[in-house]
Amino acid sequence: MASAGLEILGMILSVAGWLGAMVACCLPMWRVAAYVGQNIVITQVVWEGLWMSCVVQSTGQMHCQIYDSMLALPSDLQAARALVVIAVFIGVVAMTLAVAGAKCTNCTSDVSSKPRIMLGAGAAFGSSGLLLLVAVCWSAYTIVLDFHDPLLQDTQKREFGNSLYFGWGASCLLILGGAILSCSCRSRAPKDPVSIGAQYSTVKSVAANGYCRRDYV
Repeated sequence: MASAGLEILGMILSVAGWLGAMVACCLPMWRVAAYVGQNIVITQVVWEGLWMSCVVQSTGQMHCQIYDSMLALPSDLQAARALVVIAVFIGVVAMTLAVAGAKCTNCTSDVSSKPRIMLGAGAAFGSSGLLLLVAVCWSAYTIVLDFHDPLLQDTQKREFGNSLYFGWGASCLLILGGAILSCSCRSRAPKDPVSIGAQYSTVKSVAANGYCRRDYV
């Protein structure tokens, strides 16, 4: 029962982390324009994501444009896009393994193979979380370096967007959920099959000169 509870908890955390990774991947808010000048009038807000950039006017209107070329993006956004896509794909594989190896399913006839499947699912979720964490931290590190670069103008500096916070939270959930799934499937020594020997009933033969008992074992 405890192992099943850990599996359910690990699955919930891992799926929540995977959904958070999808949100971080889709939202165009990885880098937000930072207005740190003294005489800047905020008329529009610039968002930069993995797939598009958006401009939000003070009136509430938003205009988004998909990037024309991936090679024209900064190196941190290119790496973040690749890592996040790989992390999401690994998360799909991990969920497939987790469903196949869950104790509440009958996907495999060999019960002893289910712990190994759950261990693989936990490792896959953890790998997905690590890739997402690398992508988010890399982007955050680049933003911090550019923010403190004196050669950049104030209008070119960026701050953390909401997608980074979603990415940090999702990576923590993926790593934690993967660790719980891995711990829930401790290797158990398979029980020795019960040897069913041939059982012979006792045969009694009646001889003419008396009773003779023969036991066959």
